[in-house]
Amino acid sequence: MKAIVVTDQAAGTAGMTLMERPEPQAALMDVVVQVHASGFVPTEMAWPSTWADRLDRDRTPSIPGHELAGVVTALGYGTTGLSVGQRVFGITDWTRDGTLAEYVAVEARNLAPLPGDVDFTVGASLPISGLTAWQGLFEHGRLRAGQSVLVHGAAGAVGSMVTQLAREAGAYVIGTGRAADRQKALDFGAQEFVDLENDTLEDVGEVDLVFDVIGGDIGRRSAGLIRAGGTLVSVVGPPEARPDDGLAIDFVVESDRAQLSEIVQRVRDGRLRTNIGNVATLDDAVAVLNPTERRQGKTVIRVRPWDSRTRSSGGRRGAAVHPI
Repeated sequence: MKAIVVTDQAAGTAGMTLMERPEPQAALMDVVVQVHASGFVPTEMAWPSTWADRLDRDRTPSIPGHELAGVVTALGYGTTGLSVGQRVFGITDWTRDGTLAEYVAVEARNLAPLPGDVDFTVGASLPISGLTAWQGLFEHGRLRAGQSVLVHGAAGAVGSMVTQLAREAGAYVIGTGRAADRQKALDFGAQEFVDLENDTLEDVGEVDLVFDVIGGDIGRRSAGLIRAGGTLVSVVGPPEARPDDGLAIDFVVESDRAQLSEIVQRVRDGRLRTNIGNVATLDDAVAVLNPTERRQGKTVIRVRPWDSRTRSSGGRRGAAVHPI
């Protein structure tokens, strides 16, 4: 099968190569999925799990990418809950070969059914961004209606999901980013916007929850904005500063079938919009994943060409939900 492979940690995404690799086999409780679309997080190149397995042994050449949408082609021994031919989407294990390939082996529990009226490109854009937003807001941040949320990077793939889910939950949302991000953040539902390059962050005042995807100086200053009993949630490592009278939490997103189903249902209902910035084929992936300029939104690699069968295989027919 074709796959994107990395072998040199120092080279980062510049070291990506498209090559032939053996097709994966389904282990116990696994499924093999024919990948139709794959999401990619650029920081994967800095994750230890990209280069080593659970026992810290070198696992290169490794295949990056951990978000997928596709069709189940094989079941491992003991696998239940999914069937061959079923459309699915979700996250693969961090320390196994990933989704920038024509096929991937993944634990069945990490996948959820992808409705037939949701395009594979949309499905592949949702798992990490959607689950990160959901878990950060509701599991770790314990967000409630009427609270205020400061969302850093509100125009990005994760931040735009955080903004929409927080607004739907009844929160008051303040987004941050660069000046060029203002309108996009407002379009996704932020009620205020802070230009981190020109505005004073501290002018925001106290908030109940900060969702930090930036860290560094912005993360440290954000700790001082948490009102008593509030929470600073970070997805970029342990916060360097903690609120005086609140919580500071960092977490790594986990797959959850029920949450994936909640997220995709919101997409179908029109309550949640995807934030896809660029879509490219697997053959063009190496160049696309090494951009020469800043790009907004999620990059999705279309592993298989779109046709009418990719929308209905294993699911019901319907109008495709396209990226916005």
